[in-house]
Amino acid sequence: MKIAVVGAGYVGLVTGACLAEFGHSVVCIDSDTDKIELLNRGELPIFEPDLAEIVQRSVAESRLGFTTSYEASLGDVEVVFIAVGTPVSGTGEADLTAVMDVVDTLGPAMSPNVTVVLKSTVPVGTTALVADRFAERCGAAAPVVVSNPEFLKEGNAVSDFMRPDRVVVGTRTPEARSVMEEVYRSLIDAGAPFVFTDPETAELIKYASNAFLAVKLGFINEMADIADRTGASVDDVSLAMGLDARISASFLKPGPGYGGSCFPKDTQALLHTSTEVKAPSRIVAAAIDTNRVRRRAMVDRIAGIVPSGADVGVLGLAFKAGTDDLRESPAIEIVAGLVSRGFRVTAYDPEGMVNARRVLEGVSFAAGPYEALSGAAAGIILTEWPEFAQLDLGTVRARLATPTIIDLRNLFEPAVVAAAGLTYHSVGRPTAEPPRDADTDGVDDGRSGIPTPPP
Repeated sequence: MKIAVVGAGYVGLVTGACLAEFGHSVVCIDSDTDKIELLNRGELPIFEPDLAEIVQRSVAESRLGFTTSYEASLGDVEVVFIAVGTPVSGTGEADLTAVMDVVDTLGPAMSPNVTVVLKSTVPVGTTALVADRFAERCGAAAPVVVSNPEFLKEGNAVSDFMRPDRVVVGTRTPEARSVMEEVYRSLIDAGAPFVFTDPETAELIKYASNAFLAVKLGFINEMADIADRTGASVDDVSLAMGLDARISASFLKPGPGYGGSCFPKDTQALLHTSTEVKAPSRIVAAAIDTNRVRRRAMVDRIAGIVPSGADVGVLGLAFKAGTDDLRESPAIEIVAGLVSRGFRVTAYDPEGMVNARRVLEGVSFAAGPYEALSGAAAGIILTEWPEFAQLDLGTVRARLATPTIIDLRNLFEPAVVAAAGLTYHSVGRPTAEPPRDADTDGVDDGRSGIPTPPP
């Protein structure tokens, strides 16, 4: 099939690349000239594991292209995906300006019998609004509009698209359903679960899914706080809860709060919708408030451990591992809070450094994790990058001015860190102190039990 994807951001670029990988002929359209020029040079505007390889392969095999021109791209296209941003407005509702601008531009450029697919996350009722807008612009030639929300986790988006938990399609016409079955023939043949429903239900499924996960994260963070104050272990709480098939283990890992491009805006947009239709969602409201308070509480906790004005080394700035996305990142807010309290922060992130320099002031940036920790009164882990869990604790101990780790992602076993001569503060677990008879001249590497000299 010949497919156009409008929007070459996280969702649009992954969608276009993966559809090309399925064998379709795909063109991605974006109004950002710099982004399209970058893509046409073989470079990606975002970091996403496995995406570069798929893009390069599909471009080389002439299945994927990039342009700013609608007119040059839509002549014989059969399906158009809309995958533009829907940020939260000042009132908490989703801003549909970009979606409607695309509709206005597409109207006169499309051929008859094109199916339009809303991939953007939009409030319940938007598919109908978009269909009405097309009807105003195109009359009897207006396209059928389908809801097909995305469920892509940044850092795992390619895998999520190629091996989805489910694919949701909202349409009332059998013709549009047949088109979508052809688009996703590779997934159907592979046995991926499909939910065919009406557009309003499809739209609500997306918001309900993200809101439920946000609630789950807020809940386990509150359980971690109780564990901190009672001496319990949130690790065992999460383990035992997750073994219950009714609950599952996913999203039961405590931390500094959720962030990114989806959960914050989607929970707010759902809350706005619930208010508009007079069906208050108090649970979603509580999740939003819990997450907002969580970040400030993490700054308070760090300030209660490390003296004000001290040097601290921060590991991790992206909102999660596997991405360079800093949008709504708890790490960014926590670092800004530390700077405002007089701490001198040196930070490192494997992929987020370029973006971090644009948004953080008063912060020094290091070339690597050990450099970020050098001379610091404490090392603070804010993002769960796997490479941080592989750090040599002997080297960490030698680099720090004070042997203190504050791990807000629970990457280490407390006993292992303490055995390396470090005081270890984590989330929902008792503080681990080094053995009283630990060698203070050398550095215990945490594995052999033999002190090694600082490098």
